[in-house]
Amino acid sequence: MSQENLLEVKHLRTEFFSSKKSSVTAVDDVSFDIKKGEIVGLVGESGCGKSVTSLSIMQLLKDTPGKITNGEVIFQGHNLLDASKKEMLDIRGDKMSMIFQEPMSSLNPSMRIDKQMIEGIRLHTPLTKAEARKKAADILSQVGIPDPQRVLKNYPHQLSGGMSQRVMIAMAMSCEPDLLIADEPTTALDVTIQAQILELMKKIQQDKGMSILLITHDLGVVAEMCSRVIVMYAGKIVEEAPVEILFANPTHPYTQGLIASVPKLGSGVKVLPSIPGSVPDLSAMPKGCRFAPRCKYATEKCHQEQPELLSVGEKQKCRCWLKH
Repeated sequence: MSQENLLEVKHLRTEFFSSKKSSVTAVDDVSFDIKKGEIVGLVGESGCGKSVTSLSIMQLLKDTPGKITNGEVIFQGHNLLDASKKEMLDIRGDKMSMIFQEPMSSLNPSMRIDKQMIEGIRLHTPLTKAEARKKAADILSQVGIPDPQRVLKNYPHQLSGGMSQRVMIAMAMSCEPDLLIADEPTTALDVTIQAQILELMKKIQQDKGMSILLITHDLGVVAEMCSRVIVMYAGKIVEEAPVEILFANPTHPYTQGLIASVPKLGSGVKVLPSIPGSVPDLSAMPKGCRFAPRCKYATEKCHQEQPELLSVGEKQKCRCWLKH
């Protein structure tokens, strides 16, 4: 493992098994790394495998039909796939945290917010209950909650979606992890609060040298936050590049379609272009390139053979026959 890398994901494969012992592959031979202090964006449409990749890294598939069937997840020099349940409990929430996409289903509905936050802080720090409560109130205030003491006494159902999202962000960042995995962290927030949260994440990242894996469909957030971007489609990485290169010269037709569909102020375009079709069903993947059925440049070879992810320029990789 490189000294610069905090996380290395190598040839990760995650499958979901049915009662009939048949399976579908949600994450297929995915490899990438995150350097210390780096913010990496993971983008793609819903159903591309972004969230399953993050859950696989965090080892949070135990209560699902999902199972990692191949690969390694090297974090701080250790393969998390070999870690015991206790070791993962020590790592999660302390060295590695996650902001989940659905706050209303991620918070325990039967516990007050203070108990949920204080429990995590005390588990990973030597703080007393009173000190942990003060820290919980401070971090709630930092994420834009105006009356943190009142919110600490509330149950999740008493909070709005946006407020719940901010509580989830506060919980994930409370122990200042080395790696923060943020799965659509600002989805339920209005534009003003979204800007505040992104600014807070950036400040903590810079102050503490924290690494962030930012999972999002919002390319505007990626352009503002990330230094490098990984584009996923149908369980595979199709392009990877520094953010400046990706936006200036997207090479995969899927990436080109995603960027073209973002409205640009003053462009004069009245109808935005869109990518035809939808992400293929996991149980019915195309034979060749998985994007070929939606690609206007696809050839017969694209429909028959799966391309590899290869370098197409300095620091840029692409999975496309047209670029090989």
